[in-house]
Amino acid sequence: MNFIKIKKYLSSIPYISSAFKMKPMVSVVRMAGVIADSSQMRKAGINQQKFSKIIDKAFDVPDVKAVALVINSPGGAPAQCSLISSQIRALSEEKEVSVFAFVEDVAASGGYWLACCGDKIYAQNSSIVGSIGVISASFGLEDFIKRHDIHRRVYTSGKDKSFLDTFTSEKTSDVTRLKNLQENIHDDFKSWVKERRGDRLNGTDTKLMEGAFWTGVNAEEFGLIDGIGDMKSIMKEEFGDDVKFIDFDAEKKGLFSLLPFMEARAPMHGEMVVEALDAVETRGYWTRYGL
Repeated sequence: MNFIKIKKYLSSIPYISSAFKMKPMVSVVRMAGVIADSSQMRKAGINQQKFSKIIDKAFDVPDVKAVALVINSPGGAPAQCSLISSQIRALSEEKEVSVFAFVEDVAASGGYWLACCGDKIYAQNSSIVGSIGVISASFGLEDFIKRHDIHRRVYTSGKDKSFLDTFTSEKTSDVTRLKNLQENIHDDFKSWVKERRGDRLNGTDTKLMEGAFWTGVNAEEFGLIDGIGDMKSIMKEEFGDDVKFIDFDAEKKGLFSLLPFMEARAPMHGEMVVEALDAVETRGYWTRYGL
């Protein structure tokens, strides 16, 4: 029998229960950064592989009153959003534990997808919320290789295998296909928001679900969030001033990571290039929202 179970038992015994009264506990899961599988972006902040065990542990706390998601993300991969959201909602229903989402700087696009895991969503006045849409961006380098007399050779089996090739002129059929893919993902996103927010939404699809984003104050008016407030204040309102917070942080490091001989080696030249490109891509996500 662990300490929490012993304390719970003692709190049920008359006369001594007040001395061993269990404080309400809230698990806090912090999710920050771009949402992407680590194979796509080495410095990805949020993905299912990284957070799966953390989410399990957050819901496994004995007698936990709620799980608080603290979100600061400009978005990212829809599939990762769906995987994480499915896990959180399944555990919430299985354990009968409420989920609250708290937006820090931004919960936009995929970040808002994750925020919708919460039974209630809160933000700051100046938080950025929304961007319910899908975006794809790339570069066309066909003129660059012509200018430098570079000849590209591509061999495929299957007429659609070479899709949106960066080094060839854009094909209308490729753009049409991409648009169809985007519409499918956008439909999933909109369905998820409507499922989670329901009749709290105050606005048309054209107004709310075409990629626009707002500050927390306007997001509350449109029903995208439930109120303005920080995590600790709201949780104390819900469960009392003696509520205890248990942090689950994906970035926490073990003891061995602090030892000199365990320090990471310097990256090789090729790795430095990859990391630089990751940094540019990551920065691009944040700058969409003026951050």
